[in-house]
Amino acid sequence: MRGTVGGHPVHVRTRCGNNGGMSDSPALLADPHLVFDPVAGDGPKDVVVLGSTGSIGTQAIDLVLRNPDRFRVTGLSANGGRVGLLAEQARRLRVRTVAVAREDVVPALREALSGEYGSAEPLPEIIAGPEAATQLAASDSHTVLNGITGSIGLAPTLAALEAGRTLALANKESLIVGGPLVKALAKPGQIIPVDSEHAALFQCLAAGTRADVRKLVVTASGGPFRGRTKEQLAQVSVEEALAHPTWAMGPVITINSATLVNKGLEVIEAHLLYDIPFSRIEVVVHPQSYVHSMVEFTDGSTLAQATPPDMRGPIAVGLGWPERVPDAAPAFDWSKASTWEFFPLDNEAFPSVNLARHVGELAGTAPAVFNAANEECVEAFRKGALPFNGIMETVTRVVEEHGTPHAGTSLTVADVLEAETWARTRARELAAQTAEARA
Repeated sequence: MRGTVGGHPVHVRTRCGNNGGMSDSPALLADPHLVFDPVAGDGPKDVVVLGSTGSIGTQAIDLVLRNPDRFRVTGLSANGGRVGLLAEQARRLRVRTVAVAREDVVPALREALSGEYGSAEPLPEIIAGPEAATQLAASDSHTVLNGITGSIGLAPTLAALEAGRTLALANKESLIVGGPLVKALAKPGQIIPVDSEHAALFQCLAAGTRADVRKLVVTASGGPFRGRTKEQLAQVSVEEALAHPTWAMGPVITINSATLVNKGLEVIEAHLLYDIPFSRIEVVVHPQSYVHSMVEFTDGSTLAQATPPDMRGPIAVGLGWPERVPDAAPAFDWSKASTWEFFPLDNEAFPSVNLARHVGELAGTAPAVFNAANEECVEAFRKGALPFNGIMETVTRVVEEHGTPHAGTSLTVADVLEAETWARTRARELAAQTAEARA
């Protein structure tokens, strides 16, 4: 199947024959049986890494440096808080372009780059400002890895899709808040999920057709507070919330894992990526984080994707698919005994997943409101303005005040931004009221 995206010739290749895969009904956002393949020359695949100094970005760069015959990074973007690391990455990868969101750090970045490069070596191009990552996402490359945290990743996601790039998507928020916008731009096979859960589902779904799928089972570690009651969670500290038992992540995602908001967002994301109704997406607690998600098929069989916890595996799927990247991440040592446990989710102690299902079913701007309010409440919790349980109590109130989005209207970027602005403002107001009442 051939055509153009953003003026660039592309073809979509089917991996499994005439009837292979999930393509037996309208195309999905992520389909393991379809390969979106922008025309590229011989040699390594050109990759742009957005959010290069964060957890996803640094692990992606580790993978690239170990596989120079497969990948070549042409551009890096970061917020600008770690210019020394960004300059080091740029020099090691010999990138063409470095993008930073903060214009005020450009002098420091230029100085850091000069220190990394030899006096006779030309420095990479620097682009700066709030739109820098978006501009870089549309630059010449084969694949864009969006590892930015938060809904600010939406514009780069849309830019990469519009420019015809394969999108390795780790920024779940851009899909959550802008689902209809992403679906309107994405071509079959153009998005490959990088979240460990959705990369797991992606691989499991390669085993059958869409009609074969009974339900998706998304696993959750349970975070640092697994097994605690709502009452026991009332006085937990920021330090406790940041002590994730199995994954090393940034502070926002780590606290989202403690509240299980992260899992709620992943349920919405799974629905959007694979077009499976919310009623057929289940969450199960798996403390070891070995099984990253499962697909139950109509014949009663369940396929699970399992590896030791290491994000380099899902990143390798995002960058390399449909090929596997050898030794991308550690494998299990099956000669050693291990215990794998699965528990039902405690929705009373962790109401975030059911609230996420609710806003996902509302659609429109409701997911954007949910996500934006949560980001503000997490920040308030980190500053001591909200107790742990106050995060979801405040988010729930903001969602309720937002109400039901108007039906039958097309979502626009302006709608998303307006809803986010309102939700952030209202969440800050409510958090301030809580802090005053607790003082």
